[in-house]
Amino acid sequence: MALSTLSISGSLTKGVGADAQRLCSQWLHGVDLQCHFSYKDNKLKAKRRLSGVCASSPERGEYFSEKPPTPLLDTVNYPIHMKNLSVKELQQLADELRSDLIFNVSKTGGHLGSGLGVVELTVALHYVFNAPQDRILWDVGHQSYPHKILTGRRHRMPTLRQTEGLSGFTKRDESEYDCFGAGHSSTTISAGLGMAVGRDLKGRKNHVVAVIGDGAMTAGQAYEAMNNAGYLDSDIIVILNDNKQVSLPTANLDGPIPPVGALSSALSRLQSNRPLRELREVAKGVTKQIGGTMHELAAKVDEYARGLISGSGSTLFEELGLYYIGPFDGHNIDDLTSILKEVKNTKITGPVLIHVITEKGRGYPYAEKSADKYHGVNKFEPATGKQFKPSAPTKSYTTYFADALIAEAEADKDIVAIHAAMGGGTGLNLFNHRFPKRCFDVGIAEQHAVTFAAGLACEGIKPFCTIYSTFLQRAYDQVVHDVDLQKLPVRFAMDRAGLVGADGPTHCGAFDVTFMACLPNMVVMAPSDEAELFHMVATAAAIDDRPSCFRYPRGNGAGVELPLGNKGVPLEVGKGRILIEGERVALVGYGAAVQSCLAAAALVEPHGLRLTVADARFCKPLDQGLIRSLARTHEVLITVEEGSIGGFGSHVAQFMSVDGLLDGKLKLRPLLLPDRYIDHGSPADQLTQAGLTPSHIAAAVFNILESWKAREALEIMSINQNYIKYYCDYCDTYLTHDSPSVRKQHNAGYKHKANIRSYYQKFEEQQTQILIDQKIKDHLGQTVVYQQIGAAYNQHLAAFPGARPRLPVMPPPMLPIPGAVPHHLVPGIRPPMLPVPISAPGYANAPMMSMQPPPSSALPPQTSGAPAPPSTSTPLPIPGGGGQTPSSSGVLPVDTQMYNFNPTATANASGYSYPQSSQTSH
Repeated sequence: MALSTLSISGSLTKGVGADAQRLCSQWLHGVDLQCHFSYKDNKLKAKRRLSGVCASSPERGEYFSEKPPTPLLDTVNYPIHMKNLSVKELQQLADELRSDLIFNVSKTGGHLGSGLGVVELTVALHYVFNAPQDRILWDVGHQSYPHKILTGRRHRMPTLRQTEGLSGFTKRDESEYDCFGAGHSSTTISAGLGMAVGRDLKGRKNHVVAVIGDGAMTAGQAYEAMNNAGYLDSDIIVILNDNKQVSLPTANLDGPIPPVGALSSALSRLQSNRPLRELREVAKGVTKQIGGTMHELAAKVDEYARGLISGSGSTLFEELGLYYIGPFDGHNIDDLTSILKEVKNTKITGPVLIHVITEKGRGYPYAEKSADKYHGVNKFEPATGKQFKPSAPTKSYTTYFADALIAEAEADKDIVAIHAAMGGGTGLNLFNHRFPKRCFDVGIAEQHAVTFAAGLACEGIKPFCTIYSTFLQRAYDQVVHDVDLQKLPVRFAMDRAGLVGADGPTHCGAFDVTFMACLPNMVVMAPSDEAELFHMVATAAAIDDRPSCFRYPRGNGAGVELPLGNKGVPLEVGKGRILIEGERVALVGYGAAVQSCLAAAALVEPHGLRLTVADARFCKPLDQGLIRSLARTHEVLITVEEGSIGGFGSHVAQFMSVDGLLDGKLKLRPLLLPDRYIDHGSPADQLTQAGLTPSHIAAAVFNILESWKAREALEIMSINQNYIKYYCDYCDTYLTHDSPSVRKQHNAGYKHKANIRSYYQKFEEQQTQILIDQKIKDHLGQTVVYQQIGAAYNQHLAAFPGARPRLPVMPPPMLPIPGAVPHHLVPGIRPPMLPVPISAPGYANAPMMSMQPPPSSALPPQTSGAPAPPSTSTPLPIPGGGGQTPSSSGVLPVDTQMYNFNPTATANASGYSYPQSSQTSH
């Protein structure tokens, strides 16, 4: 029975009712025959792929210490440049893209393995779809580097993750091709579904493609979104990037990628065809319209068309309402482009999930063999894979935490550790090697991790829930409802607190103190160095009656002496300590900011001021006795923290205001992160942008004290730090030092922009006033010229009635009619009307602009014997000519006196001076 016979519902009902079983049988038989011919070839390719060695040199790529040759990639700046390429050329483009990616990341560091695994998928997506009109979303953003290279940002790849450079994740304000920002996992299906529904509401026809994987399918939000997508039935294409980090039967974390079978590949192509999808849609329609036996048969056709012949793992997605296609090879560009074209061109509506099998680190053997080590890398040598890790005299805070927790677990068998797919990032891989049965990796599922820890606490276990500060935000409701409300002793170790450098604002741990310290039962603490971290791990282990948390930064320790035997001592809860006794000004640091306070005190001391430096240790409960003592013995109290508004400084201010400590002359100043997101960059640049360097703290001290001025303080601190000072003319102030990031931050400020607007407004006003002044002067000068020429003309008429004198030719007047507005004068500025003062108000000393009189030799001869003009009519007087009328009495000789530009002036009652010849009205 041909699929074409199912064109109308009548023939469909009859055909399906009679031949449903035979149809499916013929269908499967045809598929088996089709697969038979390509089975051996595909099996051979799979073997080569599983051996860990790429099939060919172009597939493997070359690894260059210098920039690799990429002739085809050099011609592709945007996706539109690859639309006419053949499949063979697309494969060459993918090989060159992979080589270019390896070279660029080797120079900057960043996420390598994920991007290498989706090179072919990225090429196929941009070849088939029309971004940015079609929306392509990349979950997490680890795998977006190839996407960045193909979308006009290749020339900026050397700036990846650097100050003012490219972000390591997709970012909306970086490119129109990044339609949704990423950094945290499992968001693309939700965002993509929202875009699809918004598109439908707007009546648009573009496609939405959400790429998810790389561990993101372990988070509950992905399944919530798929469940809603199946209900809404909107057109959205979900691509499941299965790269060993997805909990599916087709792959696992420790084993190799299973071969993509020939039958599965052929069935995937068949399922993507439009006739098959139309068959499914028709069968779905039948199941809604008829019942009984016909309903069961139609449903069976739909079942055969999807779940029974799909690859493993299809049942879950189909039950959620997504049309499942796959799994198939994610490194075969021919298959990828064919599948994507068929799905794109199919008019049947509804969500589709395409399951592709990829290999993390594909094409780079070192990354293929050690996907965990090459997920995120430092700078490395491409030829050997050796990473250049910066040497440091101390270990990282993460390693110190792992050592401290292992020491506590050695003494207490009830201690367990939990992490959310971040064993390496949190240091718990070390704990797992020592206690494999007491370490739990729950995947990217922070919500589950917190409530799982709460359940363990109910049974007397001591869980340490170790999560990045920024990722704990994803489980805040569980922290509040499942832990703090029930007062369960769960210990939260919040890694990567504060600024994190190259990972930027998506991974910045700025808010943990704010959202944890507001909980009634939570103990909130932060170590100032690695020794304090050991003590706080011991303190958390000893707290059994309520939840507790402590934060520690990214980076290396301060180099202090560690506790004996690497075993911390429990601290008294709610008690801080004073590190330096000083006078006038007290710095109260919280967490890692204490080290900056100590450095600031060292900067200030040579200038005759010794600061008090205190380590708060606890934000909640706050050491009220310490705060009272400092407030009563100092003029200024400054809190310093690497956190957001509402954190440690806010708690100190709230206590001091309630306690009445702010009712006197004491000055309180909080130093904290600014109320904005700080972009990626080096840790030093980020601290400078935040204003939390030792120089900034010292400058704040001098600024607050009345005996110092702000600019002097900044200059002193800049000299001490050997900074190049930068002076802003618009703001009339010095910045801390001269660097692109500091200038960018300053220039982006509203005060700087307001100063620029004010400056140019004043400049325009000055220029306009100068122009007005000049025009008035020109007008006054020309008025005098016309008045004197008019007087001479009338005198000549009086001497020679009916004769016109041959006066010198004057230049074209700037004011054709005295009192009119010339075309070149500023609009809206009316020139003074005649008669006018020689010196107008406000211009008493302004020189007059006028023509010099011609010499006597240049004047034409004029005698009394000049011939009379043909006309004897008396000409009218020239305006401004003194009002004289022609007269036959007396002869007035004409000489250069008529051109005198300095007539005797007389003062009127108002104090203005007028020329005598212009006293009559015109």
